[in-house]
Amino acid sequence: MAQARQADNFAFAELHAISNYTFLRGASHPEELVRTAFALGYEAIAITDECSLAGVVKAHLTARELRIKLIVGAEFRLQDGIHLVLLAPTRKAYGQLSELVSLGRRRSPKGEYALALEDFRNSVDDCLALWIPRSPQRGCARGHPSHIKSTDIAKQVATGENIKRLLPNLWIALELFLEHDDLDKTAHALTLSSRLALPVVASNGAVLHVPERKPLQDVLTAIRLKEPVYALGTRLDANRERCLKPLSKLAALYAREMLAETMYLADRCTFSLSELRYEYPRELVPERLTPAAHLRQLTEAGARERWPEGVPRHAAELIEKELALIAELGYEYFFLTVYDIVRFARGRGILCQGRGSAANSTVCFCLQITELDPTRSHLLFERFVSKERNEPPDIDVDFEHERREEVIQYIYQRYGRDRAALAATLITYRPRSAIRDVGKALGLSADFTGLLAKSIAWWDSREDMMQRFQAAGADPTSYVVKQFAWLVREIQGFPRHLSQHVGGFVISAGPLAQLVPVENAAMPERTVIQWDKDDLEALGLLKVDVLGLGMLTAIRKTLSLLGGSLRMADIPQDDPATYAMLQRADSVGVFQVESRAQMSMLPRFKPANFYDLVVEIAIVRPGPIQGDMVHPYLRRRSGLEAVSYSNDAVRKVLERTLGIPIFQEQVIELAMVAAGFSAGEADQLRRAMAAWKRRGGLEPFEKKLVDGMLAR
Repeated sequence: MAQARQADNFAFAELHAISNYTFLRGASHPEELVRTAFALGYEAIAITDECSLAGVVKAHLTARELRIKLIVGAEFRLQDGIHLVLLAPTRKAYGQLSELVSLGRRRSPKGEYALALEDFRNSVDDCLALWIPRSPQRGCARGHPSHIKSTDIAKQVATGENIKRLLPNLWIALELFLEHDDLDKTAHALTLSSRLALPVVASNGAVLHVPERKPLQDVLTAIRLKEPVYALGTRLDANRERCLKPLSKLAALYAREMLAETMYLADRCTFSLSELRYEYPRELVPERLTPAAHLRQLTEAGARERWPEGVPRHAAELIEKELALIAELGYEYFFLTVYDIVRFARGRGILCQGRGSAANSTVCFCLQITELDPTRSHLLFERFVSKERNEPPDIDVDFEHERREEVIQYIYQRYGRDRAALAATLITYRPRSAIRDVGKALGLSADFTGLLAKSIAWWDSREDMMQRFQAAGADPTSYVVKQFAWLVREIQGFPRHLSQHVGGFVISAGPLAQLVPVENAAMPERTVIQWDKDDLEALGLLKVDVLGLGMLTAIRKTLSLLGGSLRMADIPQDDPATYAMLQRADSVGVFQVESRAQMSMLPRFKPANFYDLVVEIAIVRPGPIQGDMVHPYLRRRSGLEAVSYSNDAVRKVLERTLGIPIFQEQVIELAMVAAGFSAGEADQLRRAMAAWKRRGGLEPFEKKLVDGMLAR
């Protein structure tokens, strides 16, 4: 980076870059923009998606890794034709920007926004603003300021004065794309600068990280406008210049003063997403009590109810251990928030049950978040909360699907819509949707693309895909087919739109919109934030999963048929008759074991207790099946194969599953003890594994894993 700056003798910061989180407009991932800016020697880059902060977390993680400054911002195209970019120099400015994005989104249907210049009055005073004037209208001649229509100049000066009155920190942004009107745009910007006493700053106005993405950008434009590429004409960008440019090219395009101004703005921007701090609602804790003391009171009261004849010593030890770790990590409010929701549901007679790793917590058992007694099932609390992993706990609570809406409305009523919203789920292009949309954009036959899409599987390699093309009647040597295949591969993993999470709520102490923008969901009476669960996890922000489960409705109706006095807690654990039924594969309609694959495994596995069932359900999944883990485990379980371990460290990780890695946390622990990964590297591997099906990304870990395991 220093060498690049030295060669051109100036520093530069990109202040206006659009990622693919400006859906169907930007043609580069946020990570790609940040990496390219770093490679080109930029000092900083601003990710400024249109009325959105959806992509900034991904950019933040990459910028932190590369140690390049990330500037958080957003672009706005106003109802009165004004084009602005706002940058957040401070935490206060970030809150203002997030609330403005929320305002524009909340007043519009899903996927749209509406803002007028008046909305900026006294609302974003701490933000830095770039005004991108529209291209000037010419008179009789070209390339000279005197031939730009004087009426056009007067109108834009008046517009600039209005903007300047509302936005005290204002610059004029000049963006040149080697088009016929570059000289006019430069002259126009300088004229406005002189008339309005505003500085001019250079910008790439990038929608591509490299120019080679231009064909994909054309396809995205065609998908957005719902017309084939060949029909778009001048609605497509004229060339490939809306990309991040080398410093030498920038030096040839812009005056040094305009380039230097980018660094003046970048130096003023000191805000980082790392500054965000999440606060849970404080009203959950009575006055004169600390969160830890209140959680302890509730847990101990719940323990007395769970064990009316006295809390077993082992359970008491587990409670103390868990409460100490929860206090050390500061997660009391999280448990109290979930407890409050469960308390409401139980008060209304709504059945609920904690799912997943929450079942490993004795505290959750005492708070009636789960009905599974961890002291009897011998599951590890460390699967739920781990100091080493240093990541928030994940409590998924299932409620009766017919009555979940009551729980959701309780959350909105208790905390208000300004403090509670659902997390987003990012819908991305998969092979089949990519084939259909790209094919339509290229004007290909719907019959051909439909046939091809049906033949594609998500795991198909490049060679497999070309074979599918050929089987569908396409010539794999044709230029059009090669271009089609390349575009389909490039667009996979691109975000298509934000949807609502099935039930992940984010609840805050103050206005949620100051933390993350909130927008309308497609479903009435639903609002979602612009970040998905991966973003929340990356920033250490907690969500509460309020899920619906039909089986709980069935159980509630069954209990009512039996007289209504029975509770789920009264159902005996490890009932032999129940497991005898399961061993016969008599599990039609039984949650988690109703599929054909599970029913075929049950007679072979013969689960005799709850932990057996946990392993049986986990092993009938694509990962263990494709990794050839099922048959070795069954042979070892039946005593037909000896159980062996490479060393004692591996034994400690794999002993409970007979030397076969079945659970994801075992893979992470193996990476640490068998391959020498640090806790941070192991966590990165876990995230890459979780996202691999959508966008790959395991390749960087392969060599370190193999070399580390060979060395040990």
